Amino acid sequence: NTGISIHNCSILASPELASHTAGATRTYLGRPWKPYSRTVYMESHMEGVVDPAGWSEWVGDEGLETLYYGEYANTGPGSATDDRVTWPGYHVMGYDDAVSFTVSQLISGDDWLQSTSFPYDDWL
Repeated sequence: NTGISIHNCSILASPELASHTAGATRTYLGRPWKPYSRTVYMESHMEGVVDPAGWSEWVGDEGLETLYYGEYANTGPGSATDDRVTWPGYHVMGYDDAVSFTVSQLISGDDWLQSTSFPYDDWL
């Protein structure tokens, strides 16, 4: 199992981009580049730069049946999930689902990250 887990981060435009476009710039959380794409955002702050749909198609409906995209307990004006995509693989996750994408579970981080002195949060 592989994937990308964005946890406890801030999703915002750079100051230069935000001032240049007067807040009109929009971004997406991801798009399914290949089948079985997995990306989650958890407990992160999302500014209004995130498009209400949240996620973008890559090539038509390629990968939409096999992806796993999820969001859990995010905050901020870009975190509202009411207008997100309705793809079969998109999920507004609950706690039990989100735990699978923590450092401890997704990459067994407790087994090896401590020896690197790299700071990390291992749980929700």
